[in-house]
Amino acid sequence: MINTLINPKQIIAARVAKELKDGDVVNLGIGLPTMVPNFLPADVNVILQSENGYIGLGPLDGDIDPDLVNAGGQPAGIIRGGAFFDSLFSFELIRGGHVDVTVLGGLEVDVHGNLANWMVPGKMVPGMGGAMDLVTGAKKVIVAMEHMAKSGSSKILQQCRLPLTGKGVVDMIVTELAVFRVTEEGLIIEELQEGVDLETVKEKTEAVFKINPSIK
Repeated sequence: MINTLINPKQIIAARVAKELKDGDVVNLGIGLPTMVPNFLPADVNVILQSENGYIGLGPLDGDIDPDLVNAGGQPAGIIRGGAFFDSLFSFELIRGGHVDVTVLGGLEVDVHGNLANWMVPGKMVPGMGGAMDLVTGAKKVIVAMEHMAKSGSSKILQQCRLPLTGKGVVDMIVTELAVFRVTEEGLIIEELQEGVDLETVKEKTEAVFKINPSIK
């Protein structure tokens, strides 16, 4: 039984927020990941970095500045002490290992921690963005995505079929059904979301996974 009273994206974003610690430098992908700050506890303040040249992004405060947008092109604010810089410096931060956590969406993730999230062959692609750099340079990679594709197929696979964004880069997968850790032994399910049973997750997951004996 799945809790349908809450938007699945909110369930995912709220769970991801629990992984962020006070003072973390965090990069959020476009779409669902941008919802994560809405669920941070009052005593947890993170520093949001955006590959288009900002650190210290914050909520909108007052009039919209057309020159201040996040990586997805959405209007944003900036906190006191925030900074602007060019893309070169922005990617030096990413590639230099200064981003603590990156949260991205996914098209496919597999048991080896491979991620495919930047293109579907035959469809128009606006560009690869900074995802390939982020999954390589960030200290922790969290994939935040709905469990099933719109076609009804599982997005957690034994092996990715789409072109990879990164190989063996994913640390954690959070969906509206469950939370998985990627380990050297493969996928381990750590938690079930409220109202979800293990059989439902097995039915909707193509990948083979192990079960943490102390699953929450």
